Amino acid sequence: MALGAVAIGRHRRSRQSPVTVTGTTAENVPANNLIATVEVRPDSPTANENDSTSDLKPDLLLAVTAPKAPAFAPGSWVNSDSLTIEKLRGRVVLVEFWTFGCYNCRNTLPSVKDWDVKYRDRGLTIVGVHTPETDSEYNLENVRREVPSLGIKYPVVTDNDYQTWKAYNVEAWPTIFVIDKQGRIRWLHVGEGMYEETASVIEALVAEN
Repeated sequence: MALGAVAIGRHRRSRQSPVTVTGTTAENVPANNLIATVEVRPDSPTANENDSTSDLKPDLLLAVTAPKAPAFAPGSWVNSDSLTIEKLRGRVVLVEFWTFGCYNCRNTLPSVKDWDVKYRDRGLTIVGVHTPETDSEYNLENVRREVPSLGIKYPVVTDNDYQTWKAYNVEAWPTIFVIDKQGRIRWLHVGEGMYEETASVIEALVAEN
């Protein structure tokens, strides 16, 4: 298994410095095989019944074993009316757990905003789940001010009580999930980087029927 160091935001509870993450990465997959690994069998019982996110490994493109994406917990929405995973069926959904004061989250923003521009009309919806770390990040007015100031035009929902964070078993900022048109988690990446690989996953999933 590949050992890759990634820069990530601190875990709220442990307040740790950036850590090293071990896992199977897309770097292990030849570039010309990455999209070929996407095999969807909508009639598979495994695909329909797997609801656990606890065994997800970073940077591994999933197919029939992909777990069902948990619902968004109630929160305040910015740039959008309230959305649900069910309402978004038929679209690819990229969910990023972030917070406006997180340095690493800000470093991912150029790529996330580029994906929104490039893929929105092709079937991608990005949802920023704003799970706060500092006291000022819990304030809704601060979130409403920071979102446009950062040039974010995609939907953002607050997660002040960490319900969505816990449902997705998130441990650090930023964390990105890519969900397919059937509502299954097909890609997970923790921290900065892997932008080209994530874009390749988006490309593959928006092309799926």
